[in-house]
Amino acid sequence: MSPKPNKTKRSPLAPTSFPEMPGVEGVLLAAASCGLKKNGKSDLMFVEMAKDTTVAGVFTTSLTASAPVQWSRKALKGGQARGLVVNSAGANVFTGPQGMVAVEGTVAAVADQLSCRPSKVFVASTGVIGEPLAFEKIVAALPGLKTDLAPLAWEASARAIMTTDTYPKGATAKADIGGIAVTINGIAKGSGMIHPNMATMLAFVFTDATLPAAVLQTLLVEAAETSFNAITVDSDTSTSDTVLLFATGAGVPHRSFTDAGDAGLDDFKDKLSQVMTDLAHQVVRDGEGARKFITVSVGGAETDHAAKVIAFSIANSPLVKTAIAGEDANWGRIVMAVGKAGEKVDVDHLAITIGGVPVAQMGGAIPGFDETPVAEHMKGQDITIAVEVGTGGHGKATVWTCDLTHGYIDINADYRS
Repeated sequence: MSPKPNKTKRSPLAPTSFPEMPGVEGVLLAAASCGLKKNGKSDLMFVEMAKDTTVAGVFTTSLTASAPVQWSRKALKGGQARGLVVNSAGANVFTGPQGMVAVEGTVAAVADQLSCRPSKVFVASTGVIGEPLAFEKIVAALPGLKTDLAPLAWEASARAIMTTDTYPKGATAKADIGGIAVTINGIAKGSGMIHPNMATMLAFVFTDATLPAAVLQTLLVEAAETSFNAITVDSDTSTSDTVLLFATGAGVPHRSFTDAGDAGLDDFKDKLSQVMTDLAHQVVRDGEGARKFITVSVGGAETDHAAKVIAFSIANSPLVKTAIAGEDANWGRIVMAVGKAGEKVDVDHLAITIGGVPVAQMGGAIPGFDETPVAEHMKGQDITIAVEVGTGGHGKATVWTCDLTHGYIDINADYRS
């Protein structure tokens, strides 16, 4: 029997270290092992937030969504949050009535710890589908976690929600609202089953700004579209995808907002997008078995939506991804992926560039094309593909993915072991 693959080896595309993340006023975190993971590693994150915290969220479009997703969708309607509990080592998906029993038992225990209504408690779970969640272990661990709550436990919390991830994921930024500095911190997990239709796996973003839930929701949806909704590892949409954005209102006071389009929020929008895009890139860089980070840009499409469909067709193509894994500049596979997308293309004006080097245009290969610089580019870790589809439109989009290696098979064939 061949040896099992080493799933704990850090991705070669990983950042050098977890970022230095400051505290966010109104946010306290803790993480611990409650016994869900067989190896005794940390598997539970607990967050307490200020009483006036508002919340926004986006969730999976999967029709087999988890019980935690169902609960959090409903809780989101209230627009307020006090607590968040996230566990790894159990997705609580497709577990029948027991799934909601586990959620409600967990939520009731959190509400008791925080002296708040259950509707202000949000939950998320990640792990194997179809296995009942031993929520009693979560409930038993909550008093200890409540005691351990601290403002800087970002890395420990990010580690607690990892499954096949090889490193914890965090990002931070400072934004300016009318001369007032506010903090935006985010953590995420994700490595496989990544092709979101709203978000990607699990991500939690916190700010000390004061923003109404309706404004926060608009900002989150817009930022998710060009970050978490622009990545793919394997074209599979998770049953548990959840992104939550919390605004504690506990920072230095700034002027109030009722419109997400207010120019006073421009820098906050930019920094929120920066944090979420950073997290999204980290998910791709930790793609199961990944060795190369791939940026796919499409322009000249009829609409932005059409450009995104074409870009994802390229990014999700097993033939394109395996060619890149093999460092083979086979641009014919890109032509194939463009054509199968089902969006309008003018073949006579189609152009493809790899690593900044034009490889095809005007319906065919470039005469006298020298593949040497492209082949050299393919040996690197960061690969860029740009396609102009030639319709005369102004639609454009950028998505990110990774290569497809045998490591992906090893990890997923051995996932439940």
